[in-house]
Amino acid sequence: MLDCIYRGCHEKGELPGGLRVTRRAASLNAILLHDLKYSNVEEWIEAIRSGGRDFKYTLDVVTCFALAVNEENASFGRVVTAPTNGAAGVIPAVLLYYLIFSDNGYAADKSKRENEIVQFLLTASEIGSIFKKGATISAAMGGCQAEIGVSSAMAAGALIERFGGNPRQVLMAAEIAMEHHLGLTCDPIKGLVQIPCIERNTMGAIKAITAAQLALNSDPSKAKFRWMMS
Repeated sequence: MLDCIYRGCHEKGELPGGLRVTRRAASLNAILLHDLKYSNVEEWIEAIRSGGRDFKYTLDVVTCFALAVNEENASFGRVVTAPTNGAAGVIPAVLLYYLIFSDNGYAADKSKRENEIVQFLLTASEIGSIFKKGATISAAMGGCQAEIGVSSAMAAGALIERFGGNPRQVLMAAEIAMEHHLGLTCDPIKGLVQIPCIERNTMGAIKAITAAQLALNSDPSKAKFRWMMS
């Protein structure tokens, strides 16, 4: 996932397929880092961390990460299916956001950081399996809510668990993220996973972070769900 983000943040040009979509992650990465010099992924991460935790900066960083992955996907690059290729940018973007901006990520020693990654992915995977077994993660069957919605729910639940949320808050975060993707259709222009698919990953990542923060500051016992109101 990290290699994919790094590659995507440094590749320029147009995506293949005829739509002439310009890659944006590399230019956004350059703007964010103000031409800081680095020679490898570790130095790149330190350069990002040196930019601080300003809201706009953080928002742009997460957006850049998600763009990078799905621009790689759209150009036959190597991505991690999470849970699908078209929605592969959400979980890596939120995970790297957590590792860069939390005290338990790149601010901690390597063994602790690796444990954080494992716990994040285990939680995300379990949430994804609930959707896979109970519904679908295929956009062809369930619309884009089944891909971006599920990936956002997976990321939201994993993020709040790492923030110290309890199991009920984890599920609440996942539900919030999914709820605000309901009805999202699968409508790629000319069948290419580019427009609107790439940008939808940025939206899914930001919604995941918002859902996690909202659930972390909420009481799940007082939550109202759609099935309770019908």
